[in-house]
Amino acid sequence: MPHAIRVHRILRAPPERVYRAFLDAAALAKWNAPNGFTATVHTLDARVGGGYRMSFTNFSTGSAHHFGGTYLELVPGERIVCDDRFEDPGLPGTMRLTIELRAVSIGTDLGILQEGLPDAIPAEACQQGWQESLALLALLVEPEIPDGP
Repeated sequence: MPHAIRVHRILRAPPERVYRAFLDAAALAKWNAPNGFTATVHTLDARVGGGYRMSFTNFSTGSAHHFGGTYLELVPGERIVCDDRFEDPGLPGTMRLTIELRAVSIGTDLGILQEGLPDAIPAEACQQGWQESLALLALLVEPEIPDGP
């Protein structure tokens, strides 16, 4: 029976910057893989009806799993909804990922709902992976670095 998880984090960055980090291929590759993995974004077409394909590679073993989906809803600075599927037949089904961004006094309240996780992926492992990835997201979006030499 597929299951769902919710993840929450407050980031000290404006919603527009956090939103961009989910839709910029280079940014996504930098922060999205949990500890022990690297991420490769193979394609990313950030528009409703567009899609993405990426992979996580286990740094210890070199094995990779590929996944991708279609953007169903994009509201700049507020909301991203997409479906998501693993290419591995051992991880069947379609997941739905909903990312909600809300401006708060210190930055962005980020809420993530991931529904339809395959049985083979323990909810607590997925939750832990998201927490590790969101720590990397914070390192990307929170610094205020001025332009210059």
